[in-house]
Parts: sequence; structure tokens; C-alpha cells
Amino acid sequence: MIKAKKHFGQNFLQDASILSQIIQSIPKDNKDIKHIVEIGPGLGDLTFWLLKSDFKVTSYEIDSELIPILLDRFKDKAENGQFRLINKDANLQWCEHKSLSNVPYILVANLPYYVATKMILNALEDQNCISIVAMTQKEVAMKFASSGGEREFSSLGVLANLTGSCELLFDVAPECFDPIPKVVSSVLRIDKKQELLGDNGLFSDTNEYDKFKDFLKACFIAPRKTLFKNLSSKVEKEKLRIVFDELDINQNLRPHESNVALYLKIYEKIKARNERKQ
Repeated sequence: MIKAKKHFGQNFLQDASILSQIIQSIPKDNKDIKHIVEIGPGLGDLTFWLLKSDFKVTSYEIDSELIPILLDRFKDKAENGQFRLINKDANLQWCEHKSLSNVPYILVANLPYYVATKMILNALEDQNCISIVAMTQKEVAMKFASSGGEREFSSLGVLANLTGSCELLFDVAPECFDPIPKVVSSVLRIDKKQELLGDNGLFSDTNEYDKFKDFLKACFIAPRKTLFKNLSSKVEKEKLRIVFDELDINQNLRPHESNVALYLKIYEKIKARNERKQ
């Protein structure tokens, strides 16, 4: 009998109704996208339903002990090419190749709590990943799914909604897992509607996107302080006053009271002024 390994953050989802809800949450409006990438298949319960739904599935599993179990369970699907299993850390694959697949795909995953944020951020940058249906700790899911004006709104909410939309779909009780975690989980869905990088993207390249992330880090460094105060540690106050005046922004605005579109406008204004100065 396989026991969940704490160092891999394993909590095996075994509730049939939740598995069904996850399958139903996968976007099906694009009939050309039939490729699913799954992170952490565990014992294969979600994998079974993905394959049964006629998706072509590539699963990344870091736990070598689970590989023979999964290959035995889905032997026929592996032989006919519908199922591919990769014994590798998905984050390492992103680091080495920038993508988990060489074709457009939908990411479906029950993510380990300790690496969920990093994995979702990597998926957002993955140009081949068009949608994300992921389960993680509710607190993390709420940060990604938050909107401007909500207390939970943070840099994660900005990044998740930059190229599309992010929605918290439903909660999952601890009792649905084995072993039982100490926190409530949530399933979120992110749909990308615009390219992030490149000629048709929001940013020209990864370097420009990294600068925007650094800008957001400064914006939210002290959530209870004003956005102006936070940014003044990175931008000259006089230049910042001009930007705020041009965009008609109240200097008492707090970071969570802004929105995605406004953050992009502030960033572009500051960038333009910096380039003009050079």
C-alpha cells in the first residue's frame, strides 16, 4: 500500500464528486485543444477521468515509486499514445524548456500546497498553456482570483488576470483527501485570452515582464500603506506625482483598491518617463 509522502506535499484526492466537478470545469469551448498536462497524478484517480473524457494526457510525477503503478494502471492508454508519463519535477521542466508541452494545452492539477504559487506563476508565463484548472490551498486560490477593491487583491491577482480571467470555482473539504490536510482547498480556473509575450503580447519579452513583476512587488510591499508611498521607494516622488496627476489617481489610494488596467497604465507611464530621461 502506497503512503503519501509529506516531503512531496502529497494529499491524494479520492472524492468522486469532486473529481467529476474538476472534469466539468475544464474549458471545452476550443474543440481543437484536446491535450491536457497534469501535474502530480498521484494514484491516477483524476487521470482516469481525464482519459475517459477522451483527452490526450501528459502527466508529470516527481515520485518515482508511483511511476510503475501509473504505468500499470494505464498500460493500454500509454501503448496507444493517449497517455504519457514523465518522471520529473514540473518546475524543473519549466526552468529548462519554458513549457510543459510543445503544443497548446490545458493544465489540470491538484497542486502541492508548498509549490502551488510558483507552479501557477510558471503556467501563466508558459505560452503553450491556454487555460489552468488547479486545486490548491484556499488562501492561495483567493489571492489569485481576487479583484481590485477586495482586501485579498495582491500582485498574484494582477498577474492571474493580466491576459484573461481568473475565477475561484468551488471549495474542497479536507475530508476529500487522504491523508486529510489541515486546510480547506479550492479549485480555481484561469483562462488566457491574450498573449503575454512577443509582438502580439502585453510585454515584448521575459525581461520586460520581469520588470513589471518587480514594479508590482514594490506596489504591494506594504499593503496597508498607500500605493504612492510604496512606489516612492522605487520612483522619484516628483515623477510619481506627475504620473498620478496624469492618470487622475488619488495619492491616498491603497494597493488593493487599484485594478489590473490601472497598474498597467502606471507602469507604462513610469517606463515612458524613464525612457524620455535617458
